[in-house]
Order: sequence, then structure tokens, then C-alpha cells
Amino acid sequence: MLKELSTVTSLRYRPEFHLAPTFGWMNDPNGFVYFQGYYHIFYQNYPYKPEWGPMHWGHARSRDLIHWENLPIALAPGDDEDTNGVFSGSGIVKNGRLYLIYTGHHYYGDNNTEHFWQNQNLAYSDDGVHFTKYEHNPVISQAPSDSTHHFRDPKIWEYDGMYYVILGNQSQDGLGRVIIYRSENLFDWEYLGELDKSRSVSNEGDMWECPDFFAINGRHVLLTSPMKIESQQQKFRNLYQTGYFIGQYDYAKNQFKRGKFQELDNGHDFYASQTLLSPDGRRIVIGWADMWESEFPEKEDGWAGMLTLPRELTLIDDHLFMRPVTEVHTLRGRVLGSGNLTSVQPLLKGESSTVEIQLTLAAQNFNLCFQNSQEQDIISLHFDAANQEFQLIHHAHPQDDRFATIEQSSDITLALYIDKSIVEIFVQNGAAVFTERFYTNAPPVIRINGNNLLGHFMIYQLDAQ
Repeated sequence: MLKELSTVTSLRYRPEFHLAPTFGWMNDPNGFVYFQGYYHIFYQNYPYKPEWGPMHWGHARSRDLIHWENLPIALAPGDDEDTNGVFSGSGIVKNGRLYLIYTGHHYYGDNNTEHFWQNQNLAYSDDGVHFTKYEHNPVISQAPSDSTHHFRDPKIWEYDGMYYVILGNQSQDGLGRVIIYRSENLFDWEYLGELDKSRSVSNEGDMWECPDFFAINGRHVLLTSPMKIESQQQKFRNLYQTGYFIGQYDYAKNQFKRGKFQELDNGHDFYASQTLLSPDGRRIVIGWADMWESEFPEKEDGWAGMLTLPRELTLIDDHLFMRPVTEVHTLRGRVLGSGNLTSVQPLLKGESSTVEIQLTLAAQNFNLCFQNSQEQDIISLHFDAANQEFQLIHHAHPQDDRFATIEQSSDITLALYIDKSIVEIFVQNGAAVFTERFYTNAPPVIRINGNNLLGHFMIYQLDAQ
């Protein structure tokens, strides 16, 4: 008996230029890859209800990273190698064919959702739309003997004529880690051991999900999403984190010497990021613009979850900067407002729910407020000039503020991208970023308050068509 796909019943919260699921539920981005003139993004998807369920791979493609074409579901669970879910993974192009590597999820059938096992599998496509699972799956049948059952989220790449894949894993001592394999052909994999491991649960987590590994500016970056890190005053305040280690990797010795763990995004709603190297050499990252255990009011409308804007990563002084890809400027329509800043008039009076706001102002105390139609604060971003510190207050998350400290500067730049029920705030050209979901019954009113504000603003209508 065929199941009925979830139907989107309202567009009130649904974004226009962020990717949201065609049907039902969305979480982690998967298989971010460039193939046959298109950027492809896949995502964890349960198409039958707007809630987490047996995972499929939803699929979309784009010529420009901004305008997405929804495609048929690429992978569905139920075969011997992925009985209870097609979990996260990645993609690579080899000899003109697109390969996807993914985790097969399997329950033991005792109604205990924590009693499962996982393996790694391949699928392939010659047209980027229709996919065939490899007939000899799994390609990695079981986790190493010194690990627990957490063994998922393969990220694949090629280096010096060999293929490598890393996996999120947990060792038997309860610490998160990333393990690495090598292959000559994508089908036969040799286990090399640990690439890196948590030094303590409280500081670096007990399970490292969705790992990614790449070189940038002569350094190596391990990007991952650790679970169970303890919050540390103004850092690591999300339920689960996404961040990175900067270091140097020796392929011959499989040694990664790295520094401390750093958060990638400072907001409430960012997880499970994945990158690709674009044809023009940019390292581009995209993440899930939500967090586990959120309320997801859009469930009432037949869908849940979305992805962030694609962002270009740059490395400056061992700190990753994120800024929207330049292609986002193609969305700019008419100018809704521009001029010098004033505390008297709002920047935006609720004219539109899809806008870009560019702000430049002197480094002085100010408060940027999002308000609903009743002029109640939704989100407030406060800047403390004495400490060069931002504090974001989200009124749907009481007593759960977010923080970012920037380098000393005489000027502050902010770029905000608002799309129905999400805002992405880029500070100092991406030195810090806040990703926030919010829900209002009308486009927000946006004000900036401060004494003798010095600066200017520009506001664009953003049109996805």
C-alpha cells in the first residue's frame, strides 16, 4: 500500500530563497556536490509526515546555488543494506558518474530506538537524477571493534589519486571521534584508524556527527557536530554544536595536529554542515537551519526544516569566516530604503518578509530589534562597544542568549538576510554569524536604537523568481 506524501498547506512560514523540503520533514544536508553543470544538494527527508521518520534522501539542484529545482527523492530505505533509514552521507564524481556514499540504519526489532547498527553503502547515477544502489553493498559492513554502534555520516574526497572517507564515530570509552578509511576504487576500503578524537566529553563531546575534512590556505580543517559538549558561559549553548578544529594533517602518517574546538555559527539554529569545493575554487558550506528538539511551528503546515544560504568559507588567522555566496546578489530587487541611520524611524516597517539589510555604523553601543505587528520584540541584537561583544536575545528562547566577540574595530558591518521565518545575520563580513528561525503573523518591523547613531543602511527587496 502506497503512503500518502505530506502536503504543504500554507506558505506563511515557508521560505522563498532557502531550500525547504518538497514534502514533510528535512534535516541534515547530504551529498553536496557539483555534477554536470549543477550544484546538487541532498538532505535527510521523511516525505510522509512533517516529523522525523525513516530517513530518505530528498534532492534539489541549482545552476547558481540560489535558485533550486526540486527533484525526485534520490534514495529510499528498505533494502537489506538500509532497512530502517538512509542516513547522512556525501557525494563524489568519478569518471563522469556521480557516486553517493551513505549510512544504512538498522534496528534490532526490540522497540528500543537506541539499539541499532549502521553500515556504509554506495549508490550511483549517470544523469544526476535517477540513482541505483550498488549491488554489492555494504562497502563498509561494520564499525571498528573498539567503537560503539554510532558509526555514520561518511564524507568522501580524493587526494593524490586515492579516495578517503571519514565517519562520525564513538569509541568504547564514550568519546566522540572521526575515523578514516582509504580506497583505490570506492568499493574496497582499508581502515586507517582515528583521524582525531575528543579529549573529554565536557569540552569536545561524546559523539562527532557529520564530519567534513578539507584544506584551505595551507591548513586543514576538521568540521564536525559534537554532541553533549557542556555549555561554557557564553559558548556552546546549543543542544548540540557545530564547529571546527584547525590544524595540519600528514597523510603518510595519518596524524592530525590541531587546536581547540571553535563554533562555526553563533545562533540558535545551525547544525550538521557540509562543504564542497566549487569549480571556481571556493569552499562553500551549507547547514541545517534548525536544531533538534525545536518546536517547528511549520509542522502545522505540512513541512518542517530548511537549509541555510550557501556560504563561502575563508580562513583568516585560524578563524573561519562565513559570508553568503556572491550569487545571492542576483535576488536583489527594488531598494526599499537607504540613508543615514536614525533611532527615530524604523529601518523596515513590515513592508516585506524577504529582504536584505546592509548596515555600516561606528563602533558604539546599539540595539537592533525585530518586532512583530504588535511592536513586541522577537529578536534583539545588542552590541557592547567596550567589550566588542554581541549579545543576541531571542524571545522564544528565554534565558538562552547567544554571544559573539569580534576583533577591535572602529566600524561595524552587518548583513541580514530575512526569508519568511529565518534571518541570517553576518557580522564583520562573516567573522561571526547568527542563524535564527522566528515565527510572526506579518513581516517584521526592524529598528535600531542608540545614542547619536553614525552610519548608513541599504535595504533590498529579495525576489526568488
